[in-house]
Amino acid sequence: MSTKNATVELDKVVIKFAGDSGDGMQLTGTQFTNTSALLGNDLATFPDFPAEIRAPQGTVPGVSGFQVHIGNTEINTPGDIADVLVAMNPAALKANKNSIKKGGTIIVNIDSFEKRDLEKAGYETSPLEDNSFEGFNIIESPITSLTRESLKDSGLDGKSIVRSKNMFALGIVYWLFNRPMEQTENFLKKKFKSKPEIINANIKVLHDGYNYAETIQAFSSSYTILPAKVPPGTYRNIMGNQATAWGFMAAAEKANLQLFLGSYPITPASDILHELSKHKNLGVKTFQAEDEMAAICSAMGASFAGALGITTTSGPGLALKGEALGLAMITELPLVVVNVQRGGPSTGLPTKTEQSDLMQALYGRNGESPVIIVAASTPANCFDWAFEASRLALEHSTPVVLLTDGYLGNGAEPWKMTKLKDLPDIKPLRIDGTEKDYLPYAREEDTGARKLAIPGTKDFEHRIGGLEKENLTGNVSYDPENHELMCRLRAEKVEKVANFIPEQEIIGDANTDLLVVGWGGTYGHLYSTVSKMTQESKKIALTQFNYINPLPKNTIDIFRQAKKIVVCELNRGQFVDYLRAQFPDIKFNQYNKTQGLPFTTIELAQHFDNLLNK
Repeated sequence: MSTKNATVELDKVVIKFAGDSGDGMQLTGTQFTNTSALLGNDLATFPDFPAEIRAPQGTVPGVSGFQVHIGNTEINTPGDIADVLVAMNPAALKANKNSIKKGGTIIVNIDSFEKRDLEKAGYETSPLEDNSFEGFNIIESPITSLTRESLKDSGLDGKSIVRSKNMFALGIVYWLFNRPMEQTENFLKKKFKSKPEIINANIKVLHDGYNYAETIQAFSSSYTILPAKVPPGTYRNIMGNQATAWGFMAAAEKANLQLFLGSYPITPASDILHELSKHKNLGVKTFQAEDEMAAICSAMGASFAGALGITTTSGPGLALKGEALGLAMITELPLVVVNVQRGGPSTGLPTKTEQSDLMQALYGRNGESPVIIVAASTPANCFDWAFEASRLALEHSTPVVLLTDGYLGNGAEPWKMTKLKDLPDIKPLRIDGTEKDYLPYAREEDTGARKLAIPGTKDFEHRIGGLEKENLTGNVSYDPENHELMCRLRAEKVEKVANFIPEQEIIGDANTDLLVVGWGGTYGHLYSTVSKMTQESKKIALTQFNYINPLPKNTIDIFRQAKKIVVCELNRGQFVDYLRAQFPDIKFNQYNKTQGLPFTTIELAQHFDNLLNK
């Protein structure tokens, strides 16, 4: 006879699901995340995909993971290491040995620890029997065999039955953290609405996993995390790529333009194309091109014809788009290029995150070819920066590169939904048809940008193309002095954008002993680390850059007030080198990581302490 276990209240917890890429760990983690979001927990996630498309089953290169950090307080990172690890096979256990806290709980599918399974993972003996995981709370659960027993009368084939074992594992974790199962049941009913036998099987296995956890005595207690205290509003869980797509749709609506996306599929940016293709009812046009060059050129054509032209890619694709991006710059067409950065160079680490494309965005084109560069910093604010990139492109008649990364694009967090009426209007820089003596390269005094005339507008015919233009008229010109003038005017146009963006903000005391500088997607880890150290009475502050080119006008003032500065980025030092070129009199320290993984707060705190103590 079992006794009811006690329920312990936690402020936050980090859980990681890991198994073969075919074990459904991304789905399992997503369902746990969505259920926690509906309960009001703040959260952040980090899906970790294998780079191999079809790695041998049961091997370490084929391990797929999903980490989620939930809490009743503000959550800004997916957590450094997990409190609970669900490992569906030995390879998943081996790949995540350093991803679980000492003393943490590891739930293993013991059915997958046969001799052949161990050999595939590179083990000679079982790590569960040789003290490799001494000090951990190991829960050996026969998940596969219990799933088979649960569904023996379901009528499903053996393969379909085994495929349902992720729901059994999810049921265990739902019991462990007092999560309701209704949201997942509704998901299954919707996903498999034409296959009732699959719905019934998965729901049964989910409940059986829950009941199994409740009846065994392996768990000393279950846990609960109360809802987080957040500003009132309507929230939904959102991934960065989805938020990016929605930001573009909002921008097109506020600019009263059609939205056109020309894209070539590439990891990890493809989900923006997938999301926008769902919204034809909102007038969104998507085009899957035959290559990266065709994708950007189609978006430029749409922009020339009067739409909001967007193209999306990752690092290798941005390299291929370079010549056409230069064409958009010299023709002064509004265009947004999204680069969801991944590990490089070349094919590199296609499913891992990095910030290594900054120099490519700044300088990766022939000739003097400046463009505006902005960077998102959280999955949710990908919406805001897609909107802002669109505004800058349309109101300043120039391309904008929006940098996100794999961590932001695939990560998720609660997003307070924005009402369209609360967003600022976007005013594309276009002729209204009443202008006299139209000169296509005459410039607005405040922005230095030219007004666009939509092709086919009577009396506003003009030349456009990649050859150098004569100032004002737009005629082809090979005059040396005119070329120098046009290069200067195009550069000044980008520089003047600094007059139309907010000043750089600092979190903490400007007169600090150590100023931490970040850009883009490192925000959550840097903010969490600096906040914790501030609570420990250490004089440390943070400034996170989203406007990269141009930099905010007060940037130098912020740098001059700090005693020490450290620039942290997931590359070899691209932003710090850019800052050194801009501000040669300022001394910058740097902290870099190129492992295809985000920072951890532990490593950051250690480095910051070392700098403070020098």
